[in-house]
Amino acid sequence: MKKITLILVVIIASFSSSAQATFKEDVEVVQSIYGKNKSDLIKQYMNLSDEQSVAFTKVYEGYETERKALGKAKLDLINDYAANYNTLTDAKADELAKNTLKNNLAYEKLYDKTYSQAKKAVGAINAAKFIQLEIYLHTIVRSQIYDSIPFIGELDKTKKN
Repeated sequence: MKKITLILVVIIASFSSSAQATFKEDVEVVQSIYGKNKSDLIKQYMNLSDEQSVAFTKVYEGYETERKALGKAKLDLINDYAANYNTLTDAKADELAKNTLKNNLAYEKLYDKTYSQAKKAVGAINAAKFIQLEIYLHTIVRSQIYDSIPFIGELDKTKKN
């Protein structure tokens, strides 16, 4: 677990240092975090036999393809929010909120689908290990993203002070 913690610190530091990059670069950073580095972390943590690893890799690759698309959609939402922050209308806020909730629900559905597939491939314990780690990593990245964007009206409050 100490190795995982160290790797996560490096991932967070990499993400934090690029927080001022453009959203296009953010997509690349997040996808690189969730790409090879994440794949190596997952393999190390899962510690599967060669046979299990082959079966799990098929599930994982399908999961990653869908997860990356959801990640891009999430970053597109954040970009849309940033573009409309100063002129946010009730209708735009409603649209952004509904699309964010849809995106979050899509992640939950993907976790559920992937758990079922992984359970068939490598058993319930290993499938649960994967989902637990995946949700943990996603929570860390999501937290870093939300820490870097202002709440609605937050910038207006700082202007008045």
